[in-house]
Amino acid sequence: MASNFEKSHCLIDNLKARINKLAFKTQDTTKLFQRGDQVEVASQEWGYIGAYYTATIVSPIGNSHYRVRYKNLVNDDKSDLLVEIVKASEIRPVPPKHETLLVPEDIHMYDIVDVFDNDGWWIGFISGRHEENYKVYFPTTGENVAYSPHLLSFHQEWNKGNWISSN
Repeated sequence: MASNFEKSHCLIDNLKARINKLAFKTQDTTKLFQRGDQVEVASQEWGYIGAYYTATIVSPIGNSHYRVRYKNLVNDDKSDLLVEIVKASEIRPVPPKHETLLVPEDIHMYDIVDVFDNDGWWIGFISGRHEENYKVYFPTTGENVAYSPHLLSFHQEWNKGNWISSN
């Protein structure tokens, strides 16, 4: 019979694999976005994989790319918001917002959550609690960081035109 430690270690390994799969997932490209649509763009840059950044569609470029202007990211000289061309498979609609903030009674060990940090939404799982804050482990970076509950949201995944809760 497996010990609690072995079960917990297996669960953590499964969560890491699940989150890494979500972080590297490409989006369904059948949804066509229009100029002015608010979207989220998945970062493909090493160290930022698994993060989504809010942007606005500036223009479609053919059937497989879009020019986007980020809401919170700036260009190298910090003179304007960053504009770049991204693949359609890296874009998804902005997820619906939760009507209420997460409260401690709703947050459990190993829940998959999104955390707003460094100007984007990062996917991780609850790995512990420290006073009023919750520790979140990020498999794509290996970091374990404590956050206030108001920065957390239960993770939702865009799948075939619908938002699906991961918990």
